[in-house]
Amino acid sequence: MGKEIDMKDADAPAKPDDQRKPEDGEEERQKPTLAAQLKANVALIDKAVRSKDTRLLTGRLLRQTALLRKQLTPDALTAFVKQALPAGLPAQALLLDHLRKAEQEMDTDGAIKPAATDATLTSSTLPEVEVYAYLLAIVHLVDHQMFPEAKAVSSAAVKRLSEFNRRTLDGLGARIYFYFSWAHESTNTLGEIRSTLLALHRTAVLRHDEFGQETLLNLLLRNYLHFNLYDQAEKLRSKAQRPEVSRSPQQLCRYLYYLGRIRAIQLDYTEAKDCLQQAARKAPMIAHGFRVTVNKWLALVRLLLGEIPEHSEFQQQGLQEALAPYFELTQAVRCGDLNTFTQVAEKYEAVFEADKTHNLIVRLRHNVIRAGLRRINLAYSRISLADVAKKLGLATVEDTECIVAKAIRDGGVDAVIDHANGWMSSKEVVDIYVTDEPQAAFHARVAFCLDIHNEAVKAMRFDPEAHKKRLLTAEAQRERLKQEEELALAMEEEDDTPEGF
Repeated sequence: MGKEIDMKDADAPAKPDDQRKPEDGEEERQKPTLAAQLKANVALIDKAVRSKDTRLLTGRLLRQTALLRKQLTPDALTAFVKQALPAGLPAQALLLDHLRKAEQEMDTDGAIKPAATDATLTSSTLPEVEVYAYLLAIVHLVDHQMFPEAKAVSSAAVKRLSEFNRRTLDGLGARIYFYFSWAHESTNTLGEIRSTLLALHRTAVLRHDEFGQETLLNLLLRNYLHFNLYDQAEKLRSKAQRPEVSRSPQQLCRYLYYLGRIRAIQLDYTEAKDCLQQAARKAPMIAHGFRVTVNKWLALVRLLLGEIPEHSEFQQQGLQEALAPYFELTQAVRCGDLNTFTQVAEKYEAVFEADKTHNLIVRLRHNVIRAGLRRINLAYSRISLADVAKKLGLATVEDTECIVAKAIRDGGVDAVIDHANGWMSSKEVVDIYVTDEPQAAFHARVAFCLDIHNEAVKAMRFDPEAHKKRLLTAEAQRERLKQEEELALAMEEEDDTPEGF
């Protein structure tokens, strides 16, 4: 048997040379250089401008830029700026100056200086190429924590963008606005640009710049919430115009998160829960920091609604450590132990202050007492108010009686207070299926599913000229599918907000 196998192996045809796996050195030689990729991006910008195709700029260009982001160096960017921008342009001098500072700082830090690229690129007078050069420089400065320099460059880029009214600049301009706000936030000067952002948003609305509208509205909401100006944020949100269909899933996630925070502070916990759930569901898996922040607020909102989040929600991959304080808080609320709740709140007070959730946790005290009363109501048919105060850790019997009376009036506890004898008598437990609660729960689930369906229908996009393009060639169809795939990938690119998304 073994001989037959050996003979079969010996008679097997050898693999041709073109099917062998390339070695590591060959793969590196086959991979295009950074200069070649930047040159291809400039050619892509030129093609998009000539065809007036904004999807190339918001899809393929941003996707390719995200892929080569970690390869950017001061030398490569300096060569690109010198060759892509005409000599004498103010933007060229500004970018070269700040890139020179970045190169000096990297040399001081002991970074290895890569060899300069020998790219040949024809200078372009297109404003899109100039803005793209600004974007590359800002991204490089932000990645190396050079926020003062990024602040100066982004401010100059915003000023330059205000001189043009071109739809092909909308996608690139939205990214510039994002880094403009982030650079000021990192330098603790976020309050200084609020009027600038308001003016930019007004201009974007007048120019029907949908990318700019979404991005600037979220930046303004973040600006207001950073200073706890929730009323002003709600006034802006209620009056500002938004596109009927979101151009960016990332911006939609941010908008839902900010709206959920506003509703939570305004005591509208039901809508806050819906918004935060949608933001958590729509957020990509790579947006780790954003998912952590949303889940923190969502857990608190559910606790304030009287719900107890499941244990699996705190055990999501990569979120266990960040959600540990909120898990302990949930356990204290579920047990109705006021002493444990107070200890957890004091233990993680610094964490809650940093997350800006301390106000919601203060409101949870009543929920802890109500949960404890509910457990006592189910365990005892009659119990003295003094024992209730002892079990809940309350100070006096008089305070306990007032709290129990309020819980009975709100419907949280089904009992009666005997003031003369000083005890609480529980009523007979009624079968929940003879009430309207199962129907209400079923209705809520059906409404949730219908909302998901309606949002999915609204998110579908159709070519308005599809009836004119029924006889597309196979090559054109492949090119169109490729553009749609690249656009979808660009929407899932890694983002750099201070929250990780």
